[in-house]
Parts: sequence; C-alpha cells; structure tokens
Amino acid sequence: MATDKSPLIHFTQFENIDLGNQLIESALTYKSNPLLDNIKGQGKRIGCIFLNPSLRTRVSTQLAALNLGMEPIVLNMDKEGWALELHDGAVMNRGTVEHIKDAAAVLGSYFDILAIRAFPSLTNKEEDMSDFTFSQFVKYSGVPVVSLESATRHPLQSLADQITIRENWSGKKKPKVVLTWGPHIKAIPHAVANSFAEWTLGMDHDLTITHPTGYELDEKFTKGATIEYDQGKALEDADFVYVKNWSSFNDYGKILSTDDSWMLTENHFANAKNAKVMHCLPVRRNLELSDEILDGSRSLVQQQAKNRIFAAQAVISHLLGNN
Repeated sequence: MATDKSPLIHFTQFENIDLGNQLIESALTYKSNPLLDNIKGQGKRIGCIFLNPSLRTRVSTQLAALNLGMEPIVLNMDKEGWALELHDGAVMNRGTVEHIKDAAAVLGSYFDILAIRAFPSLTNKEEDMSDFTFSQFVKYSGVPVVSLESATRHPLQSLADQITIRENWSGKKKPKVVLTWGPHIKAIPHAVANSFAEWTLGMDHDLTITHPTGYELDEKFTKGATIEYDQGKALEDADFVYVKNWSSFNDYGKILSTDDSWMLTENHFANAKNAKVMHCLPVRRNLELSDEILDGSRSLVQQQAKNRIFAAQAVISHLLGNN
C-alpha cells in the first residue's frame, strides 16, 4: 500500500504514450505467460465494487488478479450494499443509509487496490462530466483506484482495444482507425467512445469519427480526430472500424436518431476490403452490427474480450509495482 510519502497512482484514463506502450507490452507478455508473476500479489486483495452491471469487466478483472496471486472480492453495491449518500453536508433523513466518506474509507482499509464501476446518470451533465460518483471513491478510499468504467471513460476496455490493434497491425504507416456510431434503442453513455478516442489519438493513430449530426462527442476527447458525417466516406481505406452507440452529448443523454442504415453490413466495406471490425460488447445483434460481420472473418470482438484479462493484469501489476 502506498505510504504518506508516495503519491497514490490510479488508473482512470490515458496518461501518455510511454505508459500506454509499457502497458501494452506488459499485457502481451502476460498473454503469452499468464502466470508469470503469480506470486506478485500474494497476500494482497483487490475490491471490485460494482454500482452497475458487468460481464467481461467483472470476470476479466478477477481472473487478472488471480493470475497475479491476488485475492479479488466482488461487491455489487447496487444490490448488496447500503444506499450511498454522495453529497457533503447532506442531512441523511431520506433514502440513503451510508455516506460515501465512511463506505470508501472502510473499503480502503480492507483492500490494497479498489476497482470501481459507476455509470453516468445521463441526466445531470455537469455532475457526470466531473465523474462525481467515481471521484468520491478516489477521494475518500486512500488507496489506488482502477476504473472499471466511469461516467466519462472506460480505460481498461480502451487498453484492451489498443492491445488488439497492436496484435493485428504490421504496417509501416499509421493504421486508419474509424470510430463509427451505431443505432441503439436506449440512451447509451459516452464512456467507451470517449476513452477509445482518447487512447487511439494518444497512441498516435489516425482516427476518423463518424456519426449522424447531433452526436458530436465532447471535444475534450476528440481533438485531433477527423470528424466525418458521411459514414461511407469515413470507412474508405479503413484498417480498423470500431462500432459503438452513444447518446447525444450536446443535447445531453437524448436519442436523436435510430437510422438503421448505420448498422454495418458487408456492403459497407466495398472501399475497405481488409478492414477489421471491433466492438466492446455487449452488442445488440442486427441492430448495432449484423450477424455476418460479428460472425465473419473481419470480427475481432472475441479477441478484444480475451484481451480484457491481460489489460487488467498489466494495470494491476503496474499498481502493485508502485505500492
């Protein structure tokens, strides 16, 4: 555990290309030998705290910790914990039972690392953009915190995405990466799209983002990317195509379009013959992506999912190395 003299190190976002490359190489090493450091985390515990549902993030983080000899303990805070009060100075005479100050401090005393998943409300833009719920755990826990997805970012997913791109790219030029919006029936958070853009640009890839008018992402995450409203034009000569839905950022949390022509089929790749397709999962088949793409030779989605283990393992190992 970090001492008072050592600044805490968290994993919540893309930091720099050097650390990005270090984590990618570490993950690839662990992928070739998952039990390489199987005593590194011996005697240590990671608390995986979920305020929202999860499949890959939950299981991959547990497997990563176990590969390092660390004990993972999972708490579904939304179902198994007390209702949390998040605001300072609140008079707790209504539905909340425990203040985040107390809960986070207790969890910090139980664990060497905390891993937190806290989705946005998609109703309070200012609070969501401050990562309010997630940041309260960071503020009060007193231990290193790993983001298992916050209101604004999903860095473990994005690290796994960059590992997958590294494994599938051998060209001398920068790969052309396209992030394309896909239709959905629900208002979906921006975290995956934000984080993928941030990491892809940070790793110095050529990024084009395409979406219908009104679905512009926060410029904080997209500065340096090419924004193209014509999906067909955006896909030309693409090497990797990342499909993700997100709701409107400017008209916050709203669904402005459900145009099913944006769902990728093989017909979309007439001018991108060798493009590979990525998606973070879960995916709504034949809404966001067609069966023919998901089950075909272009699809990297299962490789991405497996790489979630080694992305988490690289991050946990990095944090353990600094404790």
